[in-house]
Formats: sequence, structure tokens, C-alpha cells
Amino acid sequence: MIKKTDNLNKNKIISRRLFVLVAAKIGLLGIVTSRLYNLQISEKQKYEVLSDKNRIREWKTPPQRGIITDYFNNVIADNQRVYQVHLSLEEVSNFNNSIFKLKNIISLKDDEIKKIYEKKEKSKPWDTLIISENLSWNEFSKLNLYLHELDGAKPVLSTSRYYPYSNDLVHVVGYVGDATTQDIQNKKKIEENFVPGLKVGKIGIENSKDSDLIGNHGTKRYEVNASGKKISEISYNKETQGENLRTTIDLEIQQLAQKLLKNQAGSICVMDIYTGEVITMASSPTYDPNKFTHGISTKDWNEIKNNKLRPLLNKSLAGLYSPGSTIKPLVALAALEYGIIDTKFKVNCKGHDHPYELYGERYHCWKKNGHGWMSMRNAIKQSCDIYFYEVARLLGVDKLSLIAKRYGLGSKVLEDFFSEEKKGIVPSTKWKKQVLEQSWYLGETVITGIGQGYIQTTPLQLCLMTAQLANGGYKIKPNLIYDKEINLDTIKSKIEIEKNKSVSQNILKDHEFKYYERLYRNPNNLKFVLDAMYGSTNEQFGTSFRSRHKEDKYKFAGKTGTSQVKRITDQDRELDLDLEEIEYKSRDHALFIAFAPYDKPRYSLSILIEHGGSGSKAAAPLANKLIKKILDRHELREKIRKDLKNIA
Repeated sequence: MIKKTDNLNKNKIISRRLFVLVAAKIGLLGIVTSRLYNLQISEKQKYEVLSDKNRIREWKTPPQRGIITDYFNNVIADNQRVYQVHLSLEEVSNFNNSIFKLKNIISLKDDEIKKIYEKKEKSKPWDTLIISENLSWNEFSKLNLYLHELDGAKPVLSTSRYYPYSNDLVHVVGYVGDATTQDIQNKKKIEENFVPGLKVGKIGIENSKDSDLIGNHGTKRYEVNASGKKISEISYNKETQGENLRTTIDLEIQQLAQKLLKNQAGSICVMDIYTGEVITMASSPTYDPNKFTHGISTKDWNEIKNNKLRPLLNKSLAGLYSPGSTIKPLVALAALEYGIIDTKFKVNCKGHDHPYELYGERYHCWKKNGHGWMSMRNAIKQSCDIYFYEVARLLGVDKLSLIAKRYGLGSKVLEDFFSEEKKGIVPSTKWKKQVLEQSWYLGETVITGIGQGYIQTTPLQLCLMTAQLANGGYKIKPNLIYDKEINLDTIKSKIEIEKNKSVSQNILKDHEFKYYERLYRNPNNLKFVLDAMYGSTNEQFGTSFRSRHKEDKYKFAGKTGTSQVKRITDQDRELDLDLEEIEYKSRDHALFIAFAPYDKPRYSLSILIEHGGSGSKAAAPLANKLIKKILDRHELREKIRKDLKNIA
């Protein structure tokens, strides 16, 4: 017989279990409902985005670089379309398999595959690798046909830098290459617009004007199927091109300069003496910048790097050389400005048997039999070393240093435009004490007077020095990019005002000069020096007389220079070897500075031939052809200037 209490206990147990079960069901339903609410309501946007990521692909398209032209609007750095294949690592299920398939589709070589694996090792799992930067149209078409078999592969239509005049302008324009981590960190514009395959400037204008030349990247959005194949384009935010730049370079003169330097190491610079526009900045030897665009081969790189004539060095602004006798007009000017001597001061040059002596040291003139009695004009004209030893001794190195710096030596010409540009050295007693911790000796002053010793200049500095002598002694602002704010008429007006100002008592003291401010004390001193340079080129016995122009419209004034690369011994003088008999590295550098036309100067130039021997034989003859070309193109340049002024 079942007791009543047993039934009651059993009912209670069933009720408790039922309650627990119902509670569990309600709890489970609550969790499911909460999760559904979370998925469909609270995190709706998140999962819509994730869904879109499965359905939609987004590609960043690289910005197009701005075009670079010469002064006459000839394109010297252009863009061309290229076909590429990129590989998104986070979308690749089997990297080895993908590379194997790509190898057969686009014919990858073993060394290319090796580089791809090397890049992968340095990449992050979410990075995109560029498998090939420059596919042919057939390869690109084939790639698109097999795209459904390639996880993460993206065919990309991009642009690539192209230099139509390659070797002639590489030291001016520079070249581009892949953006490094350092590039991205150092330049905000690169960081903001970085996409796989972005090319950035490495040297030259491409580097210094990178932020202007780089445009803004674009964005393409596509709908894709389950295999990742594009179905349709949803949107396209088009990339924008960077700023176009017009340089001050004249392509034709630049090409002539490079032709004249062919098979030699050297530099030719040409500058407008008023506007400071750099018309030519040639450096030799050169190399092809197009080889760097898609990554230079080891063979090509070794050929450039191991060339003994140093093609990678921009000799115009990074090559340092003793100016030799090209500094003599400046030494003469300094002596006249400080009133140390007058133009009638004479020195007797007796030849190698009777050298200039100072405290037991002997200093010779380049002319074996001597020049005889030399006045200042003849000493500049015939480049007498003995004369300038004595003038430098009387002047002192500190006064010479001050005037040299004033006319453009010892500082960067284009400021920080080129990272590789050198300041050079203009020595003084203070400089030697600070840098070498040594006292200055009088013998060092003597050789500085003929452009030897510690003094080091760049060819571009010599070109600027000549420009500021030729324009009458006014500070100018050199520039390589056309600036509409620089107006020739305004510059000449400022110079005219400066010319009529009374001379300050501090004119011969060290101070900072503003642009177009006068640099001289007495204009007659400058006129005298310029006339002596005319004699050097256009009168018999002048060191560059054989390189003169007979037609008046092409007449120019100049000064030769020979820069010693090693000390000349008494034995060397006795041997008196011809240039061909001297080892190449032991030959002197040949220099020449000039301005043209003489009657109304407008252009200055400097020429340097490394180990060319004599300036009168190796450098000055090049000026003859160059100046004719410059002056023949003058009117055309002025027409462009007028047209640009009207547009502005």
C-alpha cells in the first residue's frame, strides 16, 4: 500500500526537476535570443562589413607622379603604363603553390623567384608582394584568364617612371625606386599615399621635390564571387597626379654639354647672371636612370659602382676641386677693394731659376722662363703665379677668405635642394685653428692666392662666382625650378637702386648680404678685373686666346685654371713630361670660367675636366662651342620668359 506522503515527495521531485528543466530552457532561449539580438541588431554593422569583405574587394591604386620638363616644356621625366601582378599574402592559402602556378603563367625566372621569397621573408603576413612590375600584354592577358586559380593574385594596371633623355639629365633629374621604411617614416606624403609598388625619388629633383611630385592614391571597389574573381566594379575613387614641374634647364644646351664631356670625367655649368637660373648642370660620366625604375640588375649596378670615373658622383655640386688660377680675378679684386695695392703694382717673374722664396720655401711659376715684369692686368691675362704669390702675401688669407665667400665660394649654391651638394672649403686662420687645431703659416696664404692648398670648391660655385662678378657685383639667388616670382625687370630695377646707393662703411666687413645687394666697394675695381678677363681670352698672350670667338656677338671673357692634384717636385720640372706621359691620376685638373657676351653679359659658365692637364688646352676650347649655342638660343629663351610672364 502506497503511502500518501510518498506521493507527495514524488510530486515535489518531479516539480523541482521540471522547474530546473524549464529554467534551463528559458535560459538557453534567452542566450540564443540575446546572441541573435547581438548578431542582428547590436553588431549588425560589423557583420555587414565582414560580409562585404567576403563579397567586396578594395584595391588602392598608386598615384601618378607629376611630369618634369625643361624650360622649353620638353618632357624630361615622364610616366608610362605598365602591367603588374601583386599577391596579397593574407589571401594566399598555399604560397608555394601560388608561385608555382605564376611561374608557368608569366614565365618567372629562377633568380626572380629567389628574390620573391627573399621579399616574403621580410614581409608581414598581411602585406602585398609585387611579383612582377613590368609584364608584357600577353602575360597580363594570360594572368587574367587564370585568375580564378590564383588565391590573392591581383592584376594591376599601373604607371612607371620613364626618362626619355636618360643619361643626359640623370644628375639633374635623378631617378625613382621602391619606397623603403626610412622613406615612409621621413616623408608624410609618402606615408599617406603608400601602396605596394609606390616609387619615390632617390636623388636629384625626383628626391628633393618628392612631396610635390607624388599625387594621391585612388581606391577601386569590386564585387567578387566565392572564388575571388571580379564580377563588377562598385566604385572608383580616381588617383590624382602630382604637380608638374618646369625646370630652368635648356635641354639642347645640356645635351651639347654632355656631348662635349663624352669619354671624360668632368662638369659644365651655365647660369643666368641676373635670375640665377641654372641652364645647364652637366656631369660626366653618366648612367641610365631607367635601369633603377624596376630594380637594377647586379651586373648593371656593379658596372656603375666600379667605374673609376665615378658616374654616380654629381661632379657639378658634389665634386670638390682646388680652383687653381680661376680664383686669381677674385684675389685681384680683393686686393683692390681693400686698397692693398693698385692696378699699377708690378712684380718681376724670372722663371724657374729664380723662384719666389719665403722662409726657405721656393714657389715657382708655371712658365719655365718667367713672364718678366707683370702689372695686374697682364698678370691676370697671362696667369702669372709669381705675381699672385706676392699679392696674396700682402692681402692675407682672412681678407681673401671674406671676399671669396661673398662671391659664392664655401657654401651650398642650391642650398638643400640636393642632399649630396658639398659646401667646399674656403680657409682662414680661424678655420684652421677650429678644424685642424693648428696655426696658419704664411706659405699657406701664398699658395691660396693661386687656388691651391686647403681651398676646395665645386664647379657650380665657380659658375656662381663668375655670375656675380659679371653682373657687376650683386648677390643673386640660384635656382633650378622655374619660379614665376623671379622677374628679370624687377631684378634689374633692384640692382639699379643698389648701384646708386652710397657705400656703407661696413662694406668690407663680414656680414650677411640680401639678394641683389651690392657686394663691392668700388665699381671701377670690378670693371678692371672683368676687362683683364677679356684680355685673357681676346688678346695675344692671353691663356685662352686660342679659344676666342672672332665675331663680336659671340665674344666672351674668361679665365683658365690648372689645379694640381699632387705636389710638383724639382725632378718633375726637370723631366717636363707631356700630358700623355704622366699617369692619369697624377695629371692636373683643367678648369675654365667665362661670361658672355662680353659687351652685355648675361650668362656665366664653368668647365672642369678631371685630369685634363692644362685649362687652356682641355677646358677653354669647349667654351667656344658652348657659348655660341647659348647665345644663339638666347632670344628663344627670352620669348618663353615673356610668354610665361603674360600667363602669370
